[in-house]
Amino acid sequence: MQGLEVGTRLRYRLTLASGMLECLGFAGVVFGFASLVFVLKEDGYFSHLCVSVPGTNGTKTTTDCTMQDEQFSLVFTVASFLNNFMTLINGYLFDRFGTMVTRLLAISLYTTGTILVAFSSAAYSELLYPALSCIAVGGILLLLTNMQVGNLFSSHRSTIITLYNGAFDSSSAVFLIIKVLHEQGISLRSSLLVLSSCSVIHLLRTFLLMPKTHIPYPLPQHFTYGLNCRKANTYNVEQFERMKDSGVIASQESPAEPEDQAQAQDSENVASFRSCVLSWFFLWHLLWLSIMQLRHYLFIGTLNPMLNRLAENDPDLVSQYTNAFAITQLFGVLCAPWNGLLMDRHKGKPLAPGETALEADLRSSSLSLLLTSVQCLLFSLCASFPLLPLQYITFVLQVINRSFLYGGNAAFISIAFPACHFGKLYGLLMALSAIISLLQYPCFALVKGALHGDPFLVDAALSLLSLLVFIHPLYVFIHCRKVARQREDYTQSDNNGSKMAEAEF
Repeated sequence: MQGLEVGTRLRYRLTLASGMLECLGFAGVVFGFASLVFVLKEDGYFSHLCVSVPGTNGTKTTTDCTMQDEQFSLVFTVASFLNNFMTLINGYLFDRFGTMVTRLLAISLYTTGTILVAFSSAAYSELLYPALSCIAVGGILLLLTNMQVGNLFSSHRSTIITLYNGAFDSSSAVFLIIKVLHEQGISLRSSLLVLSSCSVIHLLRTFLLMPKTHIPYPLPQHFTYGLNCRKANTYNVEQFERMKDSGVIASQESPAEPEDQAQAQDSENVASFRSCVLSWFFLWHLLWLSIMQLRHYLFIGTLNPMLNRLAENDPDLVSQYTNAFAITQLFGVLCAPWNGLLMDRHKGKPLAPGETALEADLRSSSLSLLLTSVQCLLFSLCASFPLLPLQYITFVLQVINRSFLYGGNAAFISIAFPACHFGKLYGLLMALSAIISLLQYPCFALVKGALHGDPFLVDAALSLLSLLVFIHPLYVFIHCRKVARQREDYTQSDNNGSKMAEAEF
C-alpha cells in the first residue's frame, strides 16, 4: 500500500510538471502574434497591399502599408475570437466525452495549424487565417484539459490553475524565439515543422499521464489514471463517477466524518446549469472578463502599427520594443501563481463558526478580483499615452494583468460554480466574451480611418470603460458580507433559543 501511494504521488507530480511544460511551450503561442508579424512582414506576407505614395514638394516616395496592417489585425481578430468562442463547444465536449477525446481533438487542430503556417508563403498569405485559428483553438483546449490537474492538489488548487494560465500567457514568447531564429537565418517553415513534430509528446502525455475522462473533485483516496493502473485499492475515473452516483464511495472508504456527510448532502443539491448562467455572479464575471479581454486583444493586435508610429517607422527600434514585449510575456508564469496564492491564502486556517469552505473561497477571491481590476485600469492608462519609453511600463503591467485575468477567471469559475458545470460555464464565458472582443477590429479601423492613425480617443474610451470592471469584486464582497451577517444572526438567534429552553427547564 505504501509503495502504491508513493507511485501515485509521483504520477501526480509528473502530471503537474509535464502539464506546466505543455502550457508553457505550446498552449498560448498565438498571443505572441506581434513577434510573428515582424517575421511575416519580412517574408512579404500581404505585401501586395502596400502602395507607394508619391512625395510632395520633391520629398521621397513613401510606402503606405495600412491595408497590410489591417489584414494582420484581422487575422489576429479571427484567431482570438475563435480561441474563445469555440471554447463553448469544446467545454461541452470536455464535460461530455472527457479528457482523452478533447486532447486528441486539440492535438489534431494544433498540428494542422502549425503545418499550415509552415507551408504558407507570401503568395498564399490567406492560409494564415485557418492556420492561426487552428493553433489558437488547439492551444486553449490543451489549457482546458490541464486545469483539472489542480484537483490532484486540493490545498493548492487555485494556485495550480493560475500557474497553468500564467504558463499559457508566457508561451507567447515562443514566437519571439522563432523571430530571433529567423534573424539568424532559420526559416519560418523549419521552426514550425519542429513545433508540429512536438505533437508526439502531447500524444504520449495524453495516454500516460492524463485520465480518460476527468479528474474528480474532491479527489477519492488512491485515485489513479493513465496506463498500467493497479486495480487493488484504487479508483479509475469511470469507477469513481459511477460510484459517486450510486453512493458506494462512502461505504468503501473509511467511515465518513460529519463534515464529509454534510458535503455529500450538499453535492446532491447541485445547482443547475441554467441557474448558474442566470446568476449575478455569472453576469458580472462576464462583464469583468469581456472588458479586460477586449483591452488586451486590441493592444496585442495593434502593437506593431503602434510601435511603428511612435518609433517613426524605425525598424531597429520597432524590433527592440517588439522583443521587449515578447520577453516580458515570459514572466507571466511567475506572476500568475501570486494570484493563486492570494486566493488560497485561507487554506489550512480554521473557518469562522458556521462558515463553509465555499464561503471562505468566495471571500478570498474578492481581493483577487479587485487587484486584477486595478491592474487593468493602470495598464489601460499607460497604453493611452503616446510616449515610446513609457511602453516598457505598459508591457510589464500588461503581462501582470493578463496573467491575473485568465488565472483568476478559471479559478473563480471553479470556486463559484459546481465542478460538473466547469467546462460548459468556462466555454460559455469565453464564447460570450469573444463576441465582445470582435469590437477590436472596428476600433482598429476607426483609428486607421477617421482618427488618422491616432488611437488616443479610443484608448481613453476604453480606460473609462475599464471602470465598470470594479462592479464584480464589489458585488462579491457585498455578497460575502451579507452571507456572513445572516450566519451571525442565525447563530445568535439559535443561542438565544437555547438559553430560553434552558431557563424554562
